[in-house]
Amino acid sequence: MARYEIIGGTPLRGSVTISGAKNAAVAILPAALLVEGTCRIENVPNISDVRILLSILEGMGVSVEQPEPGVVVLDSSCISCMEPQAELVKKMRASYYLMGALLGRFHKAHVALPGGCNFAVRPIDQHIKGFRGLGAEVEETEDYVTMRPGPNGLKGNRISLDMASVGATVNIMIAATLLPGQTVIENAAKEPHIVDLANFLNTMGAHISGAGTDTVKIYGVEALKGGTYVIIPDQIEAGTYMAATVATGGDVLVKNIIPKHMECIVTKLEEMGAEVINYDDAIRIRCGNRLNHTTVKTHPYPGFPTDMQAQICVCMSLASGVSRLTESVYETRFFGYCTELESMGADIQISGKTAIVTGVDSLYGATVSAKDLRAGAALVIAGLAAKGTTWVKNAHYVERGYEQLIEKLTALGAQIRSVED
Repeated sequence: MARYEIIGGTPLRGSVTISGAKNAAVAILPAALLVEGTCRIENVPNISDVRILLSILEGMGVSVEQPEPGVVVLDSSCISCMEPQAELVKKMRASYYLMGALLGRFHKAHVALPGGCNFAVRPIDQHIKGFRGLGAEVEETEDYVTMRPGPNGLKGNRISLDMASVGATVNIMIAATLLPGQTVIENAAKEPHIVDLANFLNTMGAHISGAGTDTVKIYGVEALKGGTYVIIPDQIEAGTYMAATVATGGDVLVKNIIPKHMECIVTKLEEMGAEVINYDDAIRIRCGNRLNHTTVKTHPYPGFPTDMQAQICVCMSLASGVSRLTESVYETRFFGYCTELESMGADIQISGKTAIVTGVDSLYGATVSAKDLRAGAALVIAGLAAKGTTWVKNAHYVERGYEQLIEKLTALGAQIRSVED
């Protein structure tokens, strides 16, 4: 395992190019199992979650080629194994999308339960509800989910989710694409990567409408053909670099983004005193004064994303006055990083779903440990802003979602390196 050594106190300056969206990539790659032909997928981030998924697909007999950086070419026409390797499946959360892909293409699935970041209880009950709504018989054990057609076979249906679950929306969309009839997902999640998945599937020949709204309609088609698709930029990676810029008092041009996806994050950073200039596919953000306190409550898109909660908390820790941060999606997420920030001098009090953050003049270097992906990113930001040297242990969590983090931060003037622990 690796850890990061960060010598803080240097404002970030320059420009950074955002990679393809992690959350879109880990949905689109399993969805390629539905395609009869070759998929060329571009702007694929080189992160550990993607590498694990590609290993899973290769183990199933999918032809995987990477002719150049950021490009993956998949051919799923000769799958020889329909059971993904359990050891790899358990290493990441998004491996559960293989359930929907296998059910949709082969009308059966036997997939290990997923792993990934353990920052909250994240059941897959809404996924199972969706699969059963499509006519599947589902058997759950402590380790596996097994599915087969029920007495009436698999077909489209109207499915109303109890909550706007991103994972369930994605899995049902994938599973229903090749099933006969129409599937309607009510109370669907609206995140940009759900729209990106729908656009990918439609490019390959699917018939999906309404993605990005709370009602998604999937009209089953007989087959998907091959094609080329470019993944959208990563909203959370961009937000992380913006938060790091603000926390260090820097000036950075964040390139290769979709500004509309960033509005909920930009609004809060502007409230805190950051200056933001929007371009067609870039945002310049700078902040030379002490930050102002603010109030943030996470919500599903288009609200403030839960995946940016930890990063904005670091900014609040350095702001004047008292800020309030309320988590409405995963209420136990605070415990993955707040104690670590306190060891660096932050003043954070947790009351139920809300963190009361009293700003301090400075954070100070310490040895801290990442508990999950976004908590790790927040600790990196804290280390960049802190006085002295910070060691961030369990850096592998951060590398699940950030491509070339060390190289990108170094290019912005940060003093950071990875050391084998």
